[in-house]
Amino acid sequence: MPLYLKYLITAAIVVAVSEIARHSDRAGALIASLPMVTLLAMFWLYMDNQPQDKIANHAWYTFWYVIPTLPMFALFPMMISRWGFWLAMAGAVLLTIVCFLVFALVVRSFGISLM
Repeated sequence: MPLYLKYLITAAIVVAVSEIARHSDRAGALIASLPMVTLLAMFWLYMDNQPQDKIANHAWYTFWYVIPTLPMFALFPMMISRWGFWLAMAGAVLLTIVCFLVFALVVRSFGISLM
């Protein structure tokens, strides 16, 4: 599949989700919570004839990388109301990085290497 077509389809989905979110917070959040980027990546990998183990590894690592992002989603609403959008976004990114590093160290003891 041509790269430009991948860009076009992926961008159209992201724009559609943002437009839905403008009209309905709940519907936008529900659709955005679906692992669309992961599903698209796995679809593109499959369409590019990548081996099944590569696609499976993508899903496996995505699972582990999502977990340390969850605190950011819980705390961002509080941060934005106190600090405004840009500081809240910076705080969310920093929080996610710290959570990821701590999480990666914890799961390493179980034989899971995320870094």
